[in-house]
Amino acid sequence: MARQPRSLAGKVVVITGGAQGIGAATGTALHRLGARVVLGDLDQVRAEKTADELGPDVVPLPLDVTDTAAFTAFLDEVEQRVGPIDVLINNAGIMPLALLEEEDDATTRRILEINLHAVVHGTREAVRRMKPRRSGHIVNLASIAGKSGFAGAATYCASKHAVVGLSESVHLELRGSGVDVSCVLPAVVRTELASGLGEARFVKSVKPEDVAAAIVDALRYPKFDVFVPKSLDLTGRFTRLFPRSAAEWFMRALGGDRLLSSAVHSPARAEYESRAARSAPASDSRE
Repeated sequence: MARQPRSLAGKVVVITGGAQGIGAATGTALHRLGARVVLGDLDQVRAEKTADELGPDVVPLPLDVTDTAAFTAFLDEVEQRVGPIDVLINNAGIMPLALLEEEDDATTRRILEINLHAVVHGTREAVRRMKPRRSGHIVNLASIAGKSGFAGAATYCASKHAVVGLSESVHLELRGSGVDVSCVLPAVVRTELASGLGEARFVKSVKPEDVAAAIVDALRYPKFDVFVPKSLDLTGRFTRLFPRSAAEWFMRALGGDRLLSSAVHSPARAEYESRAARSAPASDSRE
């Protein structure tokens, strides 16, 4: 007997980094299904613009995910204004590119603050709110870089590996609690974050709407691993059948080893890298 999809109508869904890219696309998809969407973002102007485009019932709120006290207060405000949070999507993230020896410590801290610590804090806050109600769903955005290493993005890969480990552990902790966890692992997504990146021959890049559709599917039919595209799962399983030397040769033959490193000094990334460097005022103030 086929599983019945969960209805998302009326569900309170919070999306961090919701002003653009994957966050905005996911908000759009969920709003169409009747969810009550809240977009949290550091860029309040862009968040308000996105919310206006979706509809008057979409709530844009300022959010700096690196400020843990403010993050908690943001979630409190959502529950006061909209209602108990049914879904938290930890989407906010940055991907500065550099060879590790060229990466300054401020950048390292910024990546870990946004991509990892904020996800830990958001997940913990969601568990504390959802577990007593025995209902809820936490969606953490990782990356295929959370399953493999890519030259030119060592700290980014480290942060995404950690998000995968965090999600797997919390998934086990919540077994039987009524709270679900999903970990989303996309290939290169054609957003501003991917500026200057080429295409890998073994897997094509995807659109934000593709990731949004996969997230919606995971919310309607709960599952933990969410690969985008789905073929990434099979590719990973295939390469793990061989010794490391053979798997690395396979990656080199298909150009995957240069996917990120070739864009390290790309002029096409200058604007994104500059914006990413300004993306975490709270963490910067603590350095």
